[in-house]
Amino acid sequence: MITSDLHTLSGAYALHALEDDERAAFERHLADCEACAREVREFTATAARLGLAVSVRPAPGGRDQVLRRIAEVRQATPARTPWDRSERRARRAWWASRWMLAACLAATAALGGTTVWQYQRAEDARAEAGRSQRASAELSAVLAAPDARSRTVRLADGAEGTVVVSESRDRAVFLAAGMAEPPGGKVYQLWFDEHGVMRDAGLMDPRRTSQAVVLRGTVDGASAMGITVEPAGGSKEPTSQPVALLPFPT
Repeated sequence: MITSDLHTLSGAYALHALEDDERAAFERHLADCEACAREVREFTATAARLGLAVSVRPAPGGRDQVLRRIAEVRQATPARTPWDRSERRARRAWWASRWMLAACLAATAALGGTTVWQYQRAEDARAEAGRSQRASAELSAVLAAPDARSRTVRLADGAEGTVVVSESRDRAVFLAAGMAEPPGGKVYQLWFDEHGVMRDAGLMDPRRTSQAVVLRGTVDGASAMGITVEPAGGSKEPTSQPVALLPFPT
């Protein structure tokens, strides 16, 4: 028996859950029903996406294992049921429609979450690229300034540090070569030294032993720069003795 409301079969059709006579009747109906055609396309796409979302690569030897188990597992005897054919169709269509509704909701949530995550990753990447470009431009501007002056000193363990200052740009750059990595959970923090008063000038990258860093903020009245070891994230004021103090070139 074929249901009189063929519109309700779009979900079961997309899942290939219709019997031959139902499928033939629905396909004839589908040719003249744009609403059902649209539903079938959407249900089919959703089912495909859900399949891709949970797809996994079969384990090596999986086929041989399945074939071996076939001979060992006894097939269950089909349970007898008093339902007639029309009732079975109705229940199958009911479950198919419920499954498709759940699938649509799950796909919407999953795809929406993926879209948000991808958008956030793209935004983070653009922000990071923007920061890198600005830092490179500031570094180049200081090093290429006509009045740029530099001073190089030896640091601990054979490392070398160079400070470059441009009075016209009121900025300073620190170039490190061969510095030891800070202890775990620590970071090198840079400071402007204004007659013994330390002003935060930013953090160095703890993963790099050689790097060029534009000191954060203007030189203003500072006559030197200092380097201390601070907790990750930095400190408002130095919490350890300076690793090095570099007087600015005159």
